[in-house]
Amino acid sequence: MAETATDELAPDFDEQAVVEAAQNGDREALSLLYDHYFPRVYRYVASRLSSTEDAEDVTTEIFLRVIENLRSFTFRGLPFGAWVFRIARNEVVSFVRRRKVRSQAAPLTDTIPDPAPDHTEEVHTALTMEVVRAATAKLPEAQRQVIELRFGAGLSVAETARVLGKTENNVKVLQHKAIAKLQTMVPFQ
Repeated sequence: MAETATDELAPDFDEQAVVEAAQNGDREALSLLYDHYFPRVYRYVASRLSSTEDAEDVTTEIFLRVIENLRSFTFRGLPFGAWVFRIARNEVVSFVRRRKVRSQAAPLTDTIPDPAPDHTEEVHTALTMEVVRAATAKLPEAQRQVIELRFGAGLSVAETARVLGKTENNVKVLQHKAIAKLQTMVPFQ
């Protein structure tokens, strides 16, 4: 392969060839796949979880699952990215379920924030994100998944449709309904 792990993926990037090389133990190919998918998978996970540390941990778990199961992946009409995001979605769901069980006895933190720095903008952004996250959680499952993949992971309509096994038109309709519902639920200023 002429590209290195730090090169941008070319528009003519042959995903199937890179996946097959990675399946055969090519570390450079594996690195290319990681570099290509990590940012979008991390954004997707971070959009679902409120803690940066949790998002980092879950994203690491996702890529461990990808590596563990890479040899069993076969191209069957769906792109490799759809397979990666299905793993991501399953890992996030598993993490949230485990977290709910553990949070019933969550300890109080004993850290006190430093009152000196003015983090007004950061606090406002964090609160807004929390309100949007909470509102998104109240959407019907299909709408919530579309919003998370489209805006959390930054996937295109076509990519979202492939991940969810839906048509592009269905994804557009779900997205439109979700945004309309969010606009009534979240007091945007």
